[in-house]
Amino acid sequence: FFLVTLIGAGVGAVAAAPAVLAAAGFTAGGIAAGSVASSLMSAAAVANGGGIAAGSVVATLQAVGADGIPLAGQAIVGTVGALVGAVASMASNSTL
Repeated sequence: FFLVTLIGAGVGAVAAAPAVLAAAGFTAGGIAAGSVASSLMSAAAVANGGGIAAGSVVATLQAVGADGIPLAGQAIVGTVGALVGAVASMASNSTL
């Protein structure tokens, strides 16, 4: 059961990531006006003197929102999702 939880959480995280990014405003057409993404972009631009630094969190999330998650990114998201699932599974089985 534990392995099934790990696999399910990992697959779920990879499947949900594009929808979560789009809901936050990181879309294929750019950053959506009035979204969480636009607020993050504004804050990053102010902090960086008016521009968005290449490789920054905002730039990376926008690239992923526009182009999709590359295979290496899917592996990372899946691993993190599996770890979160494992912790949640262990927590739900504890008798604190």
